[in-house]
Amino acid sequence: MPLLTPGQRDQLLANGRQSGRDHVPVAKFFNQLGIGTWPATELDADNDTCVGLADLGFPEIGSFSLEELASLSLPFGMHIERDIFFTAVYPLSTYAEAAREAGSITTAIRILSNAARTGRGEGA
Repeated sequence: MPLLTPGQRDQLLANGRQSGRDHVPVAKFFNQLGIGTWPATELDADNDTCVGLADLGFPEIGSFSLEELASLSLPFGMHIERDIFFTAVYPLSTYAEAAREAGSITTAIRILSNAARTGRGEGA
């Protein structure tokens, strides 16, 4: 499975042309076998450099390479994948703050997703 759909690539590139804004993450990549989660908000014109939140044990906003993520070989022939069920609701700064407080972006996403569902009257 490709790391980005064409629509996600287009949105990330559009966000990249408006760099410096607090965008909502467009895609989330993850290591299915352990540590490593990367929600992405922007893509550089080089079609490789993403801006987002990188969590390798300590969540921080920064940049990372799509090519490097795609080239990582994990045990059992697995690779970094895109979370096809991820839909961001909040801007990146909200996820970053929640990740720092919760200790991981995965926990923060779960907390913020529950809060968004509750806010829409869907329950927890």
